[in-house]
Amino acid sequence: MRILSRTVGPFRENTYLVVDDMAGECAVVDPGDEGGDIIAMIASTGAALRAIWLTHAHLDHIGAISALRRKYGPIPVHLHALDQAVYASASFFADQYGVPFEQPDAPDAEFAHGDVARVGNLEFSVIHSPGHSPGHVMYYGNGVLIGGDVLFAGSIGRTDLPLADPAHMQETLSQLATLPLDTVVYPGHGEPTTVGEELASNPFLNGIANVKRNAN
Repeated sequence: MRILSRTVGPFRENTYLVVDDMAGECAVVDPGDEGGDIIAMIASTGAALRAIWLTHAHLDHIGAISALRRKYGPIPVHLHALDQAVYASASFFADQYGVPFEQPDAPDAEFAHGDVARVGNLEFSVIHSPGHSPGHVMYYGNGVLIGGDVLFAGSIGRTDLPLADPAHMQETLSQLATLPLDTVVYPGHGEPTTVGEELASNPFLNGIANVKRNAN
């Protein structure tokens, strides 16, 4: 397995490419912007693009979907049902921020909690992780967590946005804290980290870390 990344767009969002070299297949997670750069990343692997997986539908995570579908055809776009409204309103918020944005066609596939995302021979568990958005999900497997905008190095995703929910974010963080400490977290913004590093040093996880330590 390889995970490649590009940081794209005015919001400096991380787009990831999950590659199974043995099978010659890949999936893109959160193609946020700069479709040409993402296409070049895919081409560099020699793998066939099989799917687009979304952690959530904020505009900085979906802006290159149309470019990818023009290049590769009707690649299935997977999104949790509870983020459909977020997806549909992305162009409105792009106008509010004054950033260029191409509203993609509606997603044509769904992921729900407990589903398995597959590309080649790789499998990732789909974890519903609301808080930053109602239908946010994370992809966990093979020692890594592709976490979207839940956990960052030293911080967490915003909960002051439309449809965000601070209480749900705390529940999501508590769930995330049960993962193995050496799990590598690939966030939607910023540098990779690990669950253990964030439990030890992230101020937003202090209370959760204490509960986890006491339970052990």
